[in-house]
Amino acid sequence: MPLNSYVTLGRSGLRVSPFCLGAMTFGDDMGGGFGATAEDSEAIIAHYLEQGGNFIDTANMYTHGHSEKIIGDFFHAGKGRRDYAVIATKFFGNLYAGDPNGGGGSRKAIIAQCEQSLRRLQTDYIDLYYLHLWDRFTPIDETISALHDLVQSGKVRYLGFSDTPAWKVAQAQVTAQFRGWSPLIALQIEYSLMQRTVEGDLLPMAQELGLGVLPWSPLKGGALSGKYTRANGVKMQGLRSAFGGELTDKQYDIIDAVAKVASETGASSSSVALAWLKAQPGVTSTIIGARTMEQLDSNLKALDLKLTPEQIASLNDASKPTLNFPADFLQMAPSLSHGGATVNGVPSQQLFMHPKDDSARW
Repeated sequence: MPLNSYVTLGRSGLRVSPFCLGAMTFGDDMGGGFGATAEDSEAIIAHYLEQGGNFIDTANMYTHGHSEKIIGDFFHAGKGRRDYAVIATKFFGNLYAGDPNGGGGSRKAIIAQCEQSLRRLQTDYIDLYYLHLWDRFTPIDETISALHDLVQSGKVRYLGFSDTPAWKVAQAQVTAQFRGWSPLIALQIEYSLMQRTVEGDLLPMAQELGLGVLPWSPLKGGALSGKYTRANGVKMQGLRSAFGGELTDKQYDIIDAVAKVASETGASSSSVALAWLKAQPGVTSTIIGARTMEQLDSNLKALDLKLTPEQIASLNDASKPTLNFPADFLQMAPSLSHGGATVNGVPSQQLFMHPKDDSARW
């Protein structure tokens, strides 16, 4: 699958690349070797676009706003066609110390943050505008209403949520549908072979309500890149080490399973992990970060890798998550309702009643 084999995002007509270029590391303002320089970041954008990509993801708080500014400078200088690109950014992060309304999901904060992002991006509109995190201090209808007004004004084209509980996303989507407001079309969540708990509620919710899923951290902060093994015992490094820390035996089991498939296919571990994710139901476009050109090219190779059903099954088995109730309990639902028949390709056993016993039909 080439990068210009576009897919529609959620229940919309917006066409995006199967891999989205994540811009969290654009700008070296954070220090410590975390991000790329402006020049290197622009080179990465140019290379991604040359390969047929059209989807770039950033946020107002990435590198203190510099990420948006780098993207804006790139297109403003005519190094890429703004009307061709699909630029996504997020609001929520507060860049102003001591200002209680500088971030979050209130109407005042949303409108101000949108204006600031438009200025940094040097554009008249944002293609996809996300709530970065759920703001539990603001009524969700206030957030959705303000976002709808931005769409109506032409400053935003489409809406999405990121890192928000499934029940709150569902509430927002149903509220928008009931009131005739602009719907959500995208859900950005952490999803990888090492983070599959989203399969309990977030993924099925997104599929039911028409949201395209965009996984972030598909390599779990580099843990699935192939450089961490049982043999070297290296600890996870970088910004996300606080969320991952030292690798567990379970995570090493997943790393071993990925390495085995990589050996079978002749691909890198990162390509295997990305190819597995690309094959998951509901996933529209995976967000790939790239601090260097080499990282970008390495990640893009996953587009050419197609795993066999047996290889996907082996990865599924190694990474099987423990989901919250009632996810596991509902696995027996077909056997209780189908009466031993196969429905929509799902076979079932017959429980409690004899196959020829109609005595329960009083």
